[in-house]
Amino acid sequence: MVLNDSYKRLLSMRPILFFSLIMLLKSALAWFVIFENGASWALLLKELPFVLIVFCLIEAFAKKRKMLYYLIANLLMTTILFAVIMYYKYYGVIVTYFALAQVNQVTAVKNSVFSLMDPYFLFIFTDIVFFAVLLFKKKGDMDWKMKVNKPSSRKVALSIMTVSLIACLFNIVPNRASMNEIVKAEQMGILNYEAYMIFSNKDQEFVEPEKITQQTIYDIKNIKPSEQPILKGSAKGKNLIIIQMESLQNFVVNLKVEGQEITPNFNKLINENYYFNKFYQQVGQGNTSDAEYVVNSSLYIPPRGAATQMYADRELPSLPKLLKQHNYESATFHTNVVEFWNRGELYESLGFDHYYDAKFFGEEDTVFFGASDDVLYRKTVDKLVEMDAADNPFYAQVISMTAHHPYTMPDDKKLITLPERYEDTLVGDYLIAQNYADKALGEFVEDLKEKGLWEDSLIVIYGDHLGLPIYSLNSGELELMKEIYGRDYTYTDMINIPLVVINDGVTEGKVFEQIGGQVDLLPTIANLMDISLEDQIHFGQDIFNNEDNLLPQRYYLPTGSFLTSEELFLSGSGYDDGKHYSLSGSSSENGIATEEEFQRALELLQLSDSYVNSLPLKPDEVKNTD
Repeated sequence: MVLNDSYKRLLSMRPILFFSLIMLLKSALAWFVIFENGASWALLLKELPFVLIVFCLIEAFAKKRKMLYYLIANLLMTTILFAVIMYYKYYGVIVTYFALAQVNQVTAVKNSVFSLMDPYFLFIFTDIVFFAVLLFKKKGDMDWKMKVNKPSSRKVALSIMTVSLIACLFNIVPNRASMNEIVKAEQMGILNYEAYMIFSNKDQEFVEPEKITQQTIYDIKNIKPSEQPILKGSAKGKNLIIIQMESLQNFVVNLKVEGQEITPNFNKLINENYYFNKFYQQVGQGNTSDAEYVVNSSLYIPPRGAATQMYADRELPSLPKLLKQHNYESATFHTNVVEFWNRGELYESLGFDHYYDAKFFGEEDTVFFGASDDVLYRKTVDKLVEMDAADNPFYAQVISMTAHHPYTMPDDKKLITLPERYEDTLVGDYLIAQNYADKALGEFVEDLKEKGLWEDSLIVIYGDHLGLPIYSLNSGELELMKEIYGRDYTYTDMINIPLVVINDGVTEGKVFEQIGGQVDLLPTIANLMDISLEDQIHFGQDIFNNEDNLLPQRYYLPTGSFLTSEELFLSGSGYDDGKHYSLSGSSSENGIATEEEFQRALELLQLSDSYVNSLPLKPDEVKNTD
């Protein structure tokens, strides 16, 4: 009762000061979670002006129900800060209104979202609940409510708002050119950054279509296609099976925890075939669906949003269409519903002949949001046997899913027992999930061999995207990763995924040390299958025949980040304040990546964006715009 009376007295005297202090505390929580230097006195200069603008509007124009308007404004700004915290914990970037527009996808991965939520994050909403109770209490509280609603000096409120607006512009305008979205948000203030992203000019500057040529791409990447490429045509006429493994990172390869192999079947495959240990993801907000897009198109993801939702209205050049010219039948297999991340539209744009989703796989042995990998592989093999019986070869894309974040596997799929220190950790759950996925993969491999599909197929297996974001791990989990790596877990490790190429009768155990990314798979496969890319724009390269590479990154790393054959460069405001990480994980003040490479990486992204923008709309999309 005394506590309630104290709050009421404070509110009745100066509600604008009271609520401004609350928003500063909430902003401090977000800064501690997101920014490397945590919160500081800079909050007063960067977050307070935005808050004062909102509250001064209430003071200047609200004649009644002022407390209600304060509560609504508090709720809206709190929700923004909470969304920023949660999004950062998974993606490592600052969420914007555009990403929040895809919130319909969140319900399907709610387990992943909840797993990232530290309980103390919820305290950010406690004051709102408390004040809501006070506000709607019917008896005995009219006096303080009337004092809160007492009109303020509009002149004073508007004067404070004007000064605050100038302060916001002072924070925003000089920092618009920053490349790194996190640095930009810290320089502007989180709430200023969110407002800036709403009102900023969304129009991109595109390169003219006639200037986008394959030779231009080669020149920017500083590569020259080999005149006599190795392995050319070694898989000509074979079936193509691409297996995209959920959340598979490279560190699990050959990993043993107290004598237990985590991925024994995958280890056997890499020891007997071609293995690339410096292969990297290039996905964005769409995660798995983005990997499907990049691999099948050899184009980069869009600057914002998932490729499936930004580019699926285009006539995309693709691997299925390329193979169609050689009489291949194509199909893609995924146990989730095809509407998730707009996959149905994507598959049509890419030119897949068939897709098989939850309707085909059913609800047998479901894990998370679809049938298990066991069901996926068993039913897929039966369909592949049918396709193989036809006159023409086939291309099958198989998307595994059971080892999905947050890796809380059913008891019957926990096939190994890890040491106690791994229990109830994201790292331990991840290893158990990958161990099950590996078991299912091993059975699929044996099934392919038994059905006579193995020797007649080129098989490509890779991870779709990272499984353990640095931003999601607590101190204990980071210690476990340090134990695994023998050093600190870094950004380079986080985006490193394995790639194995299996061409039965041709390949033998060999490790390739050259760098590659998902964008490189289409041209690499085209070389192995002796399929010309002369008339198809592609941003990847045949990684069997090119030692050097330049891999632009987006989304999980700040815009302007890229990989070279020697290191990962993480952009800052631009190049000069960026950070360098060797591919072995260590950071360096004087890195090898140059500003010229930084500019070339940005140029590649702009060229890819421009190319996709220049592609014609699908016929049905053209009709819809008429």
